[in-house]
Order: sequence, then C-alpha cells, then structure tokens
Amino acid sequence: MKTTVKILMIIGVVGTMLSCKSSFNATETMQVEQNRNAIYKEIISNPVQLTNFINEAQKDQAAKKILMKAHMEQMESGNMKMMIEKNPEMKEKMQSHMQMMMEENPEMKQKMQSKMLAKLMESEMGRKMLMDEIHKNEMMKKEMKAKMMQMMNENPEMMEEMMEKNPEMMKKLKEKMKKES
Repeated sequence: MKTTVKILMIIGVVGTMLSCKSSFNATETMQVEQNRNAIYKEIISNPVQLTNFINEAQKDQAAKKILMKAHMEQMESGNMKMMIEKNPEMKEKMQSHMQMMMEENPEMKQKMQSKMLAKLMESEMGRKMLMDEIHKNEMMKKEMKAKMMQMMNENPEMMEEMMEKNPEMMKKLKEKMKKES
C-alpha cells in the first residue's frame, strides 16, 4: 500500500510538472491591453532592456522609420526643445549627431534645411533674421541675388507687383544695380 501511494504521488508530481509546461505566445499576450502595458512599463523601467529594445528596433527598417517619424514629431512639438534646454550635454550630443547624420545623408540635410527655412518664413522676425544672415554672408548674398534675378526674369509681373507694393525696395534695388554696373 505504501509503495502504491508513493508511485501514485510520483506520477501525480510528474504529471503536474508536465502539464505546467509553459507555452508563451507573444501575439496572444500582446492582445490583452493590461499585458501590453505591463510589458511596456517593464521595458521602460529597465535601462538595459530599453537599450536592447531600441537596438532591435533599429535593425528593422519599418521600425526605424517609425522611430525617426516619432523623433521628428517630438522635435517639432517643442517638447524636445524644453528637454534640451534643461540638459546642455544632451544638446551638444544631439547637435553633433544631427551634423553627422546630415553629412552622411544629403537628402536628409536638404529636408532639414527646407523645414528650417519654412519655419523661419512663417514669422516676420524669422524673415528679418534670415535676410540679415543673407546680407552678412557673401556666398548666400550672391546665391540670393542670382535666384531673385532668375525669378524676376521668369516672372516680370511678380517684379512689378513687388516694386509697386514696396517703393523703398525699388529704390534700393536701382541703387544697387547702379553700383554694380
């Protein structure tokens, strides 16, 4: 009888161990919002796990695009600006990283310059600051003159309209043209 009880107990323990075998399914786990939030919190709270997660995301092209889009949205929202102002070391790192990225990717550099220019052109102060910068920089001044001349040649009505709206500009332009000739 004792032997039978021992054998039944061993079979019961072994049976229990075999039936408790874990069968983790990530897709099923992520479908439950509580599980998903718990996983997110766990990853975020552990710097090593967060770093590993970001490294894995950087390996996937689609995830990389999503991360870059989110980063750009953060930059445009102003949240990043406040965070950078509080941490000068972070500001230096980000500037050097952006510089490196733009040197490696001319297309990105062009997009960034276009966005910055559009942002400057939105406000009167930005336009004035841009014009001051152009007047200080000889290379920019030459480029701007060439572009303006091209635009005026292509669209003489625009030139006439600009001159009618701003007679002071017309006067300055005529003076500059006389000096150059």
